[in-house]
Amino acid sequence: MTDTAAAEVARLRSHFAGRVLEPGAEGYEEARSIWNGAINRHPAVIAQCTSTADVVEAIRFARAAGLELSVRGGGHNFSGCALVDGGLTVDLSPMHAVSVDPARRRARCGGGTTWGVYDAVCQEHGLASPGGFITHTGVAGLTLGGGMGWLSRMAGLAADNLTGAQVVTATGEVVRAAADENSELFWGLRGGGGNFGVVTEFEFALHQVGLLNLQLWFFGLDDGAAVMMAADQLADDLPDDVTMFLGGLNAPPEPFVPEQYQLQPGYAMLLLGTGTAESHAAVTSRVKGMFPAPLFDFATPIPYTALQSMFDASSPWGILGYERALHLERMTPGAAQVIADHMPRKTSPMSFVPIFVHGGAYARVPDADTAFGGSRSSRYVVNVSAVAPAPDLFEADKQWVKDFWTALLPHAKGAGSYVNFMSEYEEDRVRASYGAAKYDRLAALKRTWDPDNVFHLNANIRP
Repeated sequence: MTDTAAAEVARLRSHFAGRVLEPGAEGYEEARSIWNGAINRHPAVIAQCTSTADVVEAIRFARAAGLELSVRGGGHNFSGCALVDGGLTVDLSPMHAVSVDPARRRARCGGGTTWGVYDAVCQEHGLASPGGFITHTGVAGLTLGGGMGWLSRMAGLAADNLTGAQVVTATGEVVRAAADENSELFWGLRGGGGNFGVVTEFEFALHQVGLLNLQLWFFGLDDGAAVMMAADQLADDLPDDVTMFLGGLNAPPEPFVPEQYQLQPGYAMLLLGTGTAESHAAVTSRVKGMFPAPLFDFATPIPYTALQSMFDASSPWGILGYERALHLERMTPGAAQVIADHMPRKTSPMSFVPIFVHGGAYARVPDADTAFGGSRSSRYVVNVSAVAPAPDLFEADKQWVKDFWTALLPHAKGAGSYVNFMSEYEEDRVRASYGAAKYDRLAALKRTWDPDNVFHLNANIRP
């Protein structure tokens, strides 16, 4: 580093309450560690922010120094956009405080909070907000892109439950966004990604969530198409308090899985009851007559925090990951056959195909109310994910993802996707995800709040 650059970093430190890390410094390697081990980037500076004031200083420093800027919340995104080679990473991970107002049913959290931390605090009051399936996913990235979760049929997306946000803009200005203040920015934050600033505090609506009812069935590979079509029929009249999740995966080596089926590839269907046991039982009782015979099944009451951590072991920190996704209006026979044909072709036992089944409260939010790029009328998001512990398995399944996605695309609702499930930035797919009218509105908002496209390491909206 030149003497001039070193002096500039020293000036940043003098105005900064958190840690300012450079390559070689103690803690730097840990700080540049993110969930996706396939990403190996080396920021010139990592600014570990402890307050909104720190974020302001970091952004102003990066712009003055001409450094490309990235923002890290939970560091869980497949794309690895939390890190930037040779630039400055605004690291929000120290900002993870959560406060709950149970009387108002509101919660606030810092921009570096993970869903595991958020859920644990909210569940002390028997409350929760929709958000995610893995505990170490960041609240920030998931919410700003939309935020699907176990509670979405009951209460919508994380973005639908956002009631306010504190934002640091590209000029270092601190503003509030809510329905009654900077309302257009508030609209854009609910699905438009991290395009408009750094959110240092989120406020969410909360919902009563107690002990839940979970039922799982696991079917063999040969039954894939039949399972998909039966699930589509079952989903026709699901009540809001029952969530369906489908997945092509290897059965986990867990005690509830009979030993002979552990690590065997197949298809899981989960039904989660968020309401009464009677409502849940009315749906689960229909499965036996509609579906092929499962290899095994499992039922249990489950606390919400345990549910949220259920898939953690399948996505360990540092694993190699790549994904592509798309929307299906319905599960047609053609789409079901593509899934059945491609599932057996994966190489890594960790690669999987989660299929998120929508409807209920998610589908009733008018499309124009938020910037969310997914179709509210589409029933499914199909996410094809290569997850592997070794490079050879990873490269094989990365190609498997691309081939699978290409084969499924003719059955999809356009080439758009859920922007949180994009491993690489492709402008045409981002545009397709939002649609022309919504993309144009987001681009106008970008010109207002970030005309220089400072925040571009994301599903980028060009100003």
